[in-house]
Amino acid sequence: MSWTPSPRSAAGWRSYRAVSARAVTTVQVAPVQDRSGLDSFVRLPWRIYAGDPAWVPPLESDFRKLLRADHPFHQHAEVETFLAARDGEPVGRIAAVVNHQYNDFHETRTGFIGLFESVDDPEVAQALLDTAAGWLRQRDMERAMGPFNLSTNDEVYSPGILLDNYARPPSLMMAHNPPYYPRLFEEAGWEKERDLLSYWLEDNRVPERLVRKMERIASAVDGLVVRELEMKRLGQEVERIKEVYNSAWQRNWGFSPLTDAEIARLARDLKPIVDPRFALLAEVHGEPVGFALALPDYNHALRHMNGRLFPFGFLKLLWHRRRISNLRVFTLGLKPEYLRRGIDALFYLRIYQNGLPAGYRSAEASWILEENWDMRRALERLGARADKTYRVFGKDLG
Repeated sequence: MSWTPSPRSAAGWRSYRAVSARAVTTVQVAPVQDRSGLDSFVRLPWRIYAGDPAWVPPLESDFRKLLRADHPFHQHAEVETFLAARDGEPVGRIAAVVNHQYNDFHETRTGFIGLFESVDDPEVAQALLDTAAGWLRQRDMERAMGPFNLSTNDEVYSPGILLDNYARPPSLMMAHNPPYYPRLFEEAGWEKERDLLSYWLEDNRVPERLVRKMERIASAVDGLVVRELEMKRLGQEVERIKEVYNSAWQRNWGFSPLTDAEIARLARDLKPIVDPRFALLAEVHGEPVGFALALPDYNHALRHMNGRLFPFGFLKLLWHRRRISNLRVFTLGLKPEYLRRGIDALFYLRIYQNGLPAGYRSAEASWILEENWDMRRALERLGARADKTYRVFGKDLG
């Protein structure tokens, strides 16, 4: 696969010369400005992950939608995508992002990088990261973080670079990368910003005494009801979820408030795969105070589709989804005044209890901030173990 910049993008090239004992090569980085460049940007992972049995190809159609100007994320963000090439062949990619919603909320000037992919070559990674940092610097950003893909609300897969357990395939919408990626970031001068964790829960029966204890603690919350989402009233339910989300997550690192357009799109995109047994709303005297959502791990089916729904991918999806035996706890949050009252553990317990008779034998809870000990301890009481670590890197732009 080759990629040649359009004439109008040629001025945007940045060149990096790498000297070896055999030859002098040049890494060229240019913004994606035409259909050919976009196709190469989207398809590059098929080259990077060739031979990696754990990689799950993303759905191309979903990935392209995220990059389109009419996606809700672009209503409050600036995004530029770049490709790195050597001798006419694409060898890396990156996105640079200014999320005004995030910066306005946190009163900061932080830019983001994301959608990073690279061959195992420090020169390529340095060229990509320097180009993205320069683009952010031109927009008066003072610090860069990433990868975010593209934000914690609108993501094709989770933030961070995977540091361990490369053999287990990623769960739905979770990141995966080759083992050399952390080294590429470190050698380019990026440092740890935050670690994010995923927890893994096998089909271990929760001791009955622990079940009784969890339910007793939660029952002490006067007027508490934990119920399944009513899919026939999804519009009204989404409004209640939004109220919880923008309250529960606002103190979290990386948080950016959801716009109405973003939550409407997220609800529309997730509705076909939501099972009400794993979409739970906690209410106290009718007021929404918490929300939890677990999704069947459709990566089990997606890995057989090679990124395409048509012409045969949809049939493969229907066939392989019958064999899904894993859940991913996609999100779980509580309004601040209801933290440390046992409701988070009750959410996990209900998902676990509903999952076993439905044929689910394991679950991943992800992603969780390393300092979020309330949630980590709730999972560990159920027998879950920390299973994967994802690192978000940061760099000052001064």
